[in-house]
Amino acid sequence: MRDDAKMTRREATEPRQPATADLPASPVRRLLPDRVYQSLRRQILAGDMKPDERLPSEHQLAAEFLVSRPVVREALQQLREEKLIFSRRGAGSFVRAGGAPSPARQPALGFAPVETIADIQRCYEFRLTIEPEQAYHAALRWNDPALEAIASAVELMRDATQAHRHHDDADFAFHTAIAQAANNHYFAESMMALREHISLGMHAHGVTLLGPPGGLAGVFQEHLAILQALRQRDANRARDLMRHHLEGSRDRIFEGRTLDLAL
Repeated sequence: MRDDAKMTRREATEPRQPATADLPASPVRRLLPDRVYQSLRRQILAGDMKPDERLPSEHQLAAEFLVSRPVVREALQQLREEKLIFSRRGAGSFVRAGGAPSPARQPALGFAPVETIADIQRCYEFRLTIEPEQAYHAALRWNDPALEAIASAVELMRDATQAHRHHDDADFAFHTAIAQAANNHYFAESMMALREHISLGMHAHGVTLLGPPGGLAGVFQEHLAILQALRQRDANRARDLMRHHLEGSRDRIFEGRTLDLAL
């Protein structure tokens, strides 16, 4: 790994905005329970989990989503409040028969599951139409908590890079935090609906980075450059850097040879 990629926590995200005592908890932390909640909710509403079916244990869900058990508990509480699941003492959580989303929460946007490598390419094509624009608007609209969420995700990626591994969850948190910073719920909800689709692409991309020397460090620098452009409110540069990052990720997966998707 190059020396310039070995950064301290402070160096990876400087200059920070001044901290204040009344800032809320980091939004990246709040995104984690919502990500688990949205995924489980989609499965229940789609019928992938049947009435009275037992959900995986908190420990299993934490391992599946790469989050802590308190995060899982918060997500399950949201589902209980919607009356989509119920709990039995000592037995776990179960899908409630006839459960329906409350009027306050509309059904989540959904996409067909990824079935082929061509679907991963299609997902990148779609991401390239929205994520550069998310970065553009995020650069113009972020506030301190929103920028802190993006910076926190970069810190997690820095730690993973120094450990020579790719942190898919931190990567997704970075891109989702940018969508949140753009203050456009269409962007944010599209990213959440694509969670599983994007994760497959991120995992495939992460595998390609573990081989060549400097691969992980180079991609970390791409994320760091996007953060710096956002912090400087350079919207055009943020958009260009995001496009370059996504195109590079796609090209590494497909080795520069995308599939012919002509009808």
